[in-house]
Amino acid sequence: MSSIKFTAVGLLLLLPLAANAADADVVRHAIPGSTFPIASAVEVPAGKTTIYLSGKTPAVADPSAPKDALAAYGDTKTQTISVLTQIQKQLQSLGLDMKDVVQMHAFLVGGPENDGKMDFAGFMAGYTQFFGAAANQPELPARSAFQVAALANPALRVEIEVVAVRP
Repeated sequence: MSSIKFTAVGLLLLLPLAANAADADVVRHAIPGSTFPIASAVEVPAGKTTIYLSGKTPAVADPSAPKDALAAYGDTKTQTISVLTQIQKQLQSLGLDMKDVVQMHAFLVGGPENDGKMDFAGFMAGYTQFFGAAANQPELPARSAFQVAALANPALRVEIEVVAVRP
């Protein structure tokens, strides 16, 4: 019987520690000596809920253009803005926002309009409308950007997937 009392007392003493772990904030580590708008690392404490959003591609920007033509979706900047807007709307439907994104993978296609190279500058022009000082949104995700051979539609230049954490 005394061991049961000891166990119950021990559990009661541990409850505040568990609550503190759940209340801990996400920690974002800046890139030392840089203003580049990504985190070098993000720490997510135990007890936080993570949400994995599937990759999103851009919405049609010009319905009059052929669906497999770049004009239908726009350049890399336009596509990036479209994708991040969709991600933001989905996050908001879950009670979250872009500040809750802790990791991002951006898949960029290099099209003939850029001699087969991804348009990283165009991607960053769209990205910084949502993250960083220009967007007044300092909660930066850890991020990777990859050039890939192609996406499902030959006109697509951008697909992005994110992981968010519920505060």
